[in-house]
Amino acid sequence: MNPLENNKPSLSFEVFPPSSKATIDGLYTSLHQMEDLRPDFISVTCSNRQLSLEESTVKIATHIQNTHQVPSIVHLTAAYLSKKEVDVVLEALHREKIRNILALRGDIYPGRPRSTDFLYAGELISYIKAWDTSFSITAACYPEGHPESADTLDDIYHLKEKVQAGADQLITQLFFDNELFYQFQEKCWLAGIDVPIIAGIMPVVNKKQAERIIQTANVQLPRKFLAILEKYADNPVALRDAGLAYAIDQIVDLVTQGVSGIHLYTMNQAEIARCIYNATHSLFDLKSQDALSIL
Repeated sequence: MNPLENNKPSLSFEVFPPSSKATIDGLYTSLHQMEDLRPDFISVTCSNRQLSLEESTVKIATHIQNTHQVPSIVHLTAAYLSKKEVDVVLEALHREKIRNILALRGDIYPGRPRSTDFLYAGELISYIKAWDTSFSITAACYPEGHPESADTLDDIYHLKEKVQAGADQLITQLFFDNELFYQFQEKCWLAGIDVPIIAGIMPVVNKKQAERIIQTANVQLPRKFLAILEKYADNPVALRDAGLAYAIDQIVDLVTQGVSGIHLYTMNQAEIARCIYNATHSLFDLKSQDALSIL
């Protein structure tokens, strides 16, 4: 997968496996509603339930490719997978002709025994590449630094290890300050990390979501963003509109500055993806840009 095909920025979405049969039907409805938005790919996160990866993530990714003809990326987390389990998933992906993987270490849960086969994402990436070089691997990166990194240099060093292990592109954790992304991007270039870096954008559209980000995300919240949360905390419609506008403003700036791509964390909500697509799709439309250049 090449997000810079034809030198245009990519636009992609992320979805997650729902927790029940009713909500998985809702996800399939959302995917159908997103189909005409023509994303470059859709990534599917790991299930947080007891279902196997094949029953959840792989099944949804297969549905995306076969039903909607959109390339899918399957998330694999190193922390709790054995080599045997990875082999089973890779065989399933090979069988379903899915060739794209987002390889992560994954969150660590206190009291839950970790796998000893893969301690870091780089080890999982190397294993997948040795298993089959035809897999295209995406890795995660953190514009504001991984929370467990000692400092920025340590974080960039480990990120370069993932690229050297075989990562073909990077997708960032969500962020709300574009300047921090540009600083991170420059540090990557100086370190010789030359793979595409796709910006992960999450529109904040409700108070509960905003509170969860404030409590759990290791990201800086700019004054402009905090002002939106404060002013519209008790006005759900205004908060949704302002949150979408903030994300759109981020995307316009990033694409104008030549970002490799935008990865939209959709929360499985097609209306969010459509709203942002309607406001920004011309920025990703190479034909429109070519037509304008002729005028």
